[in-house]
Amino acid sequence: MASSLPGRLGWSASGATEDHSLCSSEVPAGNEAGLGETSVSAHRSHVPSSEVLEAIENVIQDVFESLSKKQAPVLTVTRRSDWRNIEFKDSVGLQMVPYCTTKQIRSDCPRSATKFALMLKILSMIYKMVQSNTYATKRDIYYSDTQLFGSQSVVDNIINDISCMLKIPRRSLHILSTTKGFVAGNLSYTEEDGTKVNCTCGATAVTVPSNVQGIKNLNSHAKFILIVEKDATFQRLLDDDFCIKLSPCIMITGRGIPDLNTRLLVRKLWDTFQIPVFTLMDADPHGIEIMCIYKYGSVSMSFEAHHLTVPSVKWLGLLPSDLKRLNICKDVLIPLTKQDQNKLASIQKRPYIACQPMWKKELEIMAASKMKAEIQALTSLSSDYLSRVYLPNKLQFGGWL
Repeated sequence: MASSLPGRLGWSASGATEDHSLCSSEVPAGNEAGLGETSVSAHRSHVPSSEVLEAIENVIQDVFESLSKKQAPVLTVTRRSDWRNIEFKDSVGLQMVPYCTTKQIRSDCPRSATKFALMLKILSMIYKMVQSNTYATKRDIYYSDTQLFGSQSVVDNIINDISCMLKIPRRSLHILSTTKGFVAGNLSYTEEDGTKVNCTCGATAVTVPSNVQGIKNLNSHAKFILIVEKDATFQRLLDDDFCIKLSPCIMITGRGIPDLNTRLLVRKLWDTFQIPVFTLMDADPHGIEIMCIYKYGSVSMSFEAHHLTVPSVKWLGLLPSDLKRLNICKDVLIPLTKQDQNKLASIQKRPYIACQPMWKKELEIMAASKMKAEIQALTSLSSDYLSRVYLPNKLQFGGWL
């Protein structure tokens, strides 16, 4: 079976919560020239430090000019999580429309003044880091003054707003994301500081690098990439030597909803090797949501879609139709909660589902059965069914969508 796998695969290869309590005024799309402009081409993977400093200086200059005119300064940010500002493009995924509705973070309103001040505070921190060529994680920024910021989510949301406002990716703002993902398999590369990394499959995996853009000399003979939703399944496949038993491959897990670095790495591997990318998720709305983030992106990070999405991602499993096909015992199936049903209904309405008739059918099967299943449900057939039977057969005979 393994000998015919590469041929088969070769044939097939082709964010943050909005604060609605702010005193903000909405600016409709196109009402102010360039104000809500967020063209996709404006976002580059790297922006020179001089341009970053200039962009921040322009924001501060606007604040000073408002003060000189005895006007209350405002910061205008795009409504990142507003579906009216999002469009679906098959080759990219979810991306921001050229002209977006925006909101103004006002300094003269009690409910928005705090966010205004925090945005200026973080802009000043970014400015100093870019000047001194130093870096910090979002957690570093939060813990620099926990009482001031209040929570990590506040910092995360503001950083995303700043990145979107300036049209500059977080890495160029010298802000690093805390990595939680792992990678293993037939892959080696060199990190920015010269450290050589070998991800050869073993009992332990390698942490996804914190500076994905900085890695170089990537080398692999992998025939495909497998994105695994959960750490437990990822570790089980490692223990079963899945990366080398069937065919050389690269396995990645974001351990649930993927962090920015994990998404960047998946995209970089796909750009570099142009090999098939498969996902192994739970057969539930949460797993499908995670798969859609890898393939189509998230609404809150749609302004960086070109660097994060991999439109060629295939749904390998666990498919809702697999549950009946494999005669999975009903005792291991789980009823959909009301929250699950709402999530499923939301996914079914998204624009990319209309372009995926087979995905749509699978979602309908789940909705009709009102049942979900974790990948671990396959152990009801045998303890090693996933690595010994399920994945080899899927990869051999093209059982993906």
